Amino acid sequence: MKVIVLGAGIIGTASAWYLRQAGHDVQVIERAAGPALETSFANGGQISVSHAEPWATPSAPLKVLKWLGQEDAPLLYRFRPEILQWKWALSFLRECTPARTAANIRQIVAIAEYSRQALIALRQEIGIDYQHLSRGILHFYTDAKEYENSLPMAALMRDLGCPRENISAEEVVRLEPALAGIRSKIVGGDFTATDESGDVYLFTSALAQKAAQKGVDFRYQTSITRLLVEGSGAAAKVTGVEVIDAAGRHQVLRADAFVVALGSFSQSLLAPHGISLMIYPGKGYSATYPVINPEAAPTVSLTDDGYKIVISRFGDRLRVAGTCELNGYSRELNNTRCEALTRRTRELFPTACDYDSPVYWTGLRPLTPSNVPYIGKSKISNLFLNTGHGTLGWTMGCGSGKAIAEIVSQRAPEVDFAFYGMPPRAKAALAVSAA
Repeated sequence: MKVIVLGAGIIGTASAWYLRQAGHDVQVIERAAGPALETSFANGGQISVSHAEPWATPSAPLKVLKWLGQEDAPLLYRFRPEILQWKWALSFLRECTPARTAANIRQIVAIAEYSRQALIALRQEIGIDYQHLSRGILHFYTDAKEYENSLPMAALMRDLGCPRENISAEEVVRLEPALAGIRSKIVGGDFTATDESGDVYLFTSALAQKAAQKGVDFRYQTSITRLLVEGSGAAAKVTGVEVIDAAGRHQVLRADAFVVALGSFSQSLLAPHGISLMIYPGKGYSATYPVINPEAAPTVSLTDDGYKIVISRFGDRLRVAGTCELNGYSRELNNTRCEALTRRTRELFPTACDYDSPVYWTGLRPLTPSNVPYIGKSKISNLFLNTGHGTLGWTMGCGSGKAIAEIVSQRAPEVDFAFYGMPPRAKAALAVSAA
């Protein structure tokens, strides 16, 4: 059947690839001039199954309160007169209980590990070059209390099959000698050898090219104005999507099924049709620096717990990303937050990069209060969701695309995940384990 995918970031492009592999006629609608030019463009580059801990944890409310008003805080909440923001915040607080946190972690790890395996298989199948490194992810701590607090989480990850191993400060520096300059400040770390890193923009662009060669029709510079829905209740059906194409012409594109992969902008498209998604944009920042001293730059992908940033090496570039700002849909750069990234990176690797020539970027991560994405069927029979992946779009991208292709094809995905609008197999399993 014909399927239209709305959005060409990593989630939409992966969905299109797997839908085409399943035998469907696929068309992708994207407002930008090419794939992965918005939220998927310049993220931290980590495939981080090991750090699937949601933002909503028992300790999160106090941290958010402490960070209020700090321009360079890891998580900055700016109060706005928006009903969605306040509803999201209340839902976030409900997710901060120990039981909800544990349940959410299980869901996130399940889809993330499934996705990592899908990425490996896809890379072997089609040979995409995206400057990936399979050297694991090294998480280091400079605060003893935070390190102690991390130990139960690492144990839970191991229980879920993720080999996140606690290591000493000496082992941290052995694994990544570029951290030797701050050895006296490091109190410990953890390392997951199976995690990876790579440039999501290069990957998504290459995958879109491969998909186009297989017959997927990408329509760029095409803005979506609304969905056309006929009927009501169980009889409701999307009959088309109204767009404005690159030439400024209004068109209605028809298909048998539609997949919404619009990230932070999914809610506004679906709300008029009674589908309420709890997704709010979290503005994330990144800085990319030219590497001028390769021996002084890290080669293992890092997570700096104290500053809540991630660091990945892409050949002769170093990508540093982090912080989250809940402040509406603006992508305007905040100089204070940009400078904080450079200041910390210079402290860690003072001679590694040209810090006078950073490329700063922001993207709107589609955050759900639980960090669990919406993947599955909507209440409209031929409308499917693949959105709300927050900070883990790259980590979950291939698995989410593979899963939604199975669901559209009326097959159950292999992974035990609580897919939206589907029989609650995973939810029942979680309830049993919690009891």
